[in-house]
Amino acid sequence: MAFRPDHELHKRRFGRNMGLGLVLVAFVALVFGLTIAKVSGGGKIEAFDHTARPSLIPEAEE
Repeated sequence: MAFRPDHELHKRRFGRNMGLGLVLVAFVALVFGLTIAKVSGGGKIEAFDHTARPSLIPEAEE
């Protein structure tokens, strides 16, 4: 059984799918890179969690 040649529509669809795949890979790489940059900063990683944090209270100058 021989395969029929691809229709022109399939070629265009493949091109769009490839473009979308590359955009998604670029987005994932961007988010991964930003995550690595934030984590490797070495500072405290604190999120906004609606609680009082002693690290945010300024120390009184004497």
